[in-house]
Amino acid sequence: MGVKQQHYWEDVRIGDEIPSLHFPLSVARLVMAAGANRDLNSIHHNSEYAKETGAPDMYANIIFLYGMWERTVREFMGLSGTIKSVKEFRMKVFNTVGETVVTKGFVKKKWQENNESLVELQIWSENSRSVTVGPGQIIITLPKRP
Repeated sequence: MGVKQQHYWEDVRIGDEIPSLHFPLSVARLVMAAGANRDLNSIHHNSEYAKETGAPDMYANIIFLYGMWERTVREFMGLSGTIKSVKEFRMKVFNTVGETVVTKGFVKKKWQENNESLVELQIWSENSRSVTVGPGQIIITLPKRP
């Protein structure tokens, strides 16, 4: 895994799909994510506790979900791109243990401004039931071809 290629601004077209990534949510992965991002609230790693709070089961926290978006975008843009902004990142549905979160997106717009080559991506997360996060917009910069 990891960045496979560098995308250049000239090569990106409006409507291009961003390669989807799959994130299976096992108990081990949720426990590791909670520990790594220091969100040790039991709703993210204890099914019984999460259910007592009204959630269907233990679930991924926002920092983990945001990281899924970032990884998806970084793999799409390559090492020389930068993330300028993220908008409309909203969790709509729980992403619970046993589900697989899939990040998806496409190129919505591209333009040049202030010597930067910008691209707006529309991105979202979904599981087997519905869209769970977003859709949102991420503005990135891409290098121009040498």
